[in-house]
Amino acid sequence: MSGERASGGARFDLPEVDAFTRPYWDAAAEGRLLIRHCAGCDRAHHYPREFCPHCWSEDVRWRPASGHATLYTWSVVHRNDLPPFGERVPYVAAVVDLAEGPRMMTEVVECEDGALRIGMGLEVTFRAGVPVFRPRSGVVPPPSSAVPPPSSASKTSS
Repeated sequence: MSGERASGGARFDLPEVDAFTRPYWDAAAEGRLLIRHCAGCDRAHHYPREFCPHCWSEDVRWRPASGHATLYTWSVVHRNDLPPFGERVPYVAAVVDLAEGPRMMTEVVECEDGALRIGMGLEVTFRAGVPVFRPRSGVVPPPSSAVPPPSSASKTSS
């Protein structure tokens, strides 16, 4: 991956790959999501580090992730001046909880922003070798108009 466009302009959506993160990005280019797993405390973490942020062990290895996640939070971005994000607006910047435990910053695709729900099931997909998430196959979120607004008129009179 390169941080440059064919035209020579900087790109801000692609990482600077180094020897440590190369396995992660190589797997992503093949459509696989890897996370770091600690043999010392048996916990996963993301973003990739050479030590465990939970127990400080250096016995940490790459491990395949299931690719399943739930939506923790999101924001719909309507303006971004950094290339190529400005060409994609609006887009959904999100934080997801991976099934293995870690939280990950990402983008949610293939879903109307009005259909997003905290806790909704997501699955990983890849765009240009970068993991992004979409609603889990077979789970189509209802349109926002299908969800009734909360009612304050539920009080009963005595």
